[in-house]
Amino acid sequence: MTALTTESLPLNADDACQLITDMAIAARASQQQLGQTDADRRAHALREAASRIRKAEADIIAANQRDIARGRAAGLSEAFIDRLTLNEERIEAMASGAEAIAMLDDPLGVELARWTQPNGLDITRISTALGVIGIIYESRPNVTVDAASLCIKSGNACILRGGSDSQDTSYLLAGLMREGLKAAGLDVDAVQMIPTPDRQAVGALLAASGQIDVIIPRGGKGLVGRVQEEARVPVFSHLEGICHIYISQAADPQKAVQVAVNAKMRRVGICGAAETILLHKDVVDTIGRDITTALIEAGCEVRGTTEISTLHPDVKLASDADWGCEFLAPIIAIKPVANLEEAASHIQKFGSGHTESILTEDKTEQEAFFASVDSAIVMANASTQFADGGEFGMGAEIGIATGRLHARGPVGANQLTSFKYIVRGHGQTRP
Repeated sequence: MTALTTESLPLNADDACQLITDMAIAARASQQQLGQTDADRRAHALREAASRIRKAEADIIAANQRDIARGRAAGLSEAFIDRLTLNEERIEAMASGAEAIAMLDDPLGVELARWTQPNGLDITRISTALGVIGIIYESRPNVTVDAASLCIKSGNACILRGGSDSQDTSYLLAGLMREGLKAAGLDVDAVQMIPTPDRQAVGALLAASGQIDVIIPRGGKGLVGRVQEEARVPVFSHLEGICHIYISQAADPQKAVQVAVNAKMRRVGICGAAETILLHKDVVDTIGRDITTALIEAGCEVRGTTEISTLHPDVKLASDADWGCEFLAPIIAIKPVANLEEAASHIQKFGSGHTESILTEDKTEQEAFFASVDSAIVMANASTQFADGGEFGMGAEIGIATGRLHARGPVGANQLTSFKYIVRGHGQTRP
């Protein structure tokens, strides 16, 4: 396997800058090759990587167990350990995800628009790779494969910086992705992992204007906040996944219970997990009671207003801090609202612009919710846990962008492209 090694020695600022400079130079050269490589060859690299991931299952699990042991010794929460953990099913999901990305349409060289000016100039806008992408992430080692796969598919080189908590697993997976590139005859430096957990390297990556084209952070509020504060290059990011469900008086009771429990409890530590349920006041004693009971029976701590506290003896009174909190744990906040307008106002005040869902059988109300809620993803009658690039048919995604520039929502292969203009003339001069 193409080797990647970790270096635990501390770096000074100059050494960190030199490290990132050297990696960026290698990445730029690799990207120039990759961006001009035909789609079949890039897809071949991904299929080869997927094959190697499957064959290395035992090694991946062994590396992951070492990371988990260190995490438990460091006192990481169970939600954090869940995000860190790989098993046979999740390893297969990584391999299948790489293959699914390989099968997507080529995002490069797509004619986005074409027109002819009155002077005869023929102008075309076509998609191109972004260039060199720095990706910083925490805990979830599967991001290594998702990020590398999407970058390879879209003709971008990537410099990865995984969290120290997942370093053994992430370095192994990055090496397998490089093996896929090598098998396809492509430069392995299109995928690089920063070979040190030292935070100086992160600072150097964020400051690498002119060397790195975009930074994508994937992690908690502390990580993303640091990236947004320090970065000297463009950033695709979201700070938090504070996702809401609004349950209308026109909701189907059975659907409401099923969706609400799934949205919170399927995986509590992901950014698409629901954190707040807003109940129309007319269904508090009916659907609200059923949902509250089902959540508590599923092991969820429910924090609610005084009205909600009457629904079950285990409900705890919510504090002001619970509205707008990303729990990332089996905890949810519930409150009644008068109508859709009040629900939308609450979401605007406390939401993070990530994902919101309405449960209602009223089509007009669905459309009103879509129009009044301006988050990156807005759903009707579906679990917020579907806020995932794989579930959107993108193969995978690097994260959910909540900004409004360039990329918004799941960041997949198509979102990792820019464009250029091709102008064809026949001797025109400008008067």
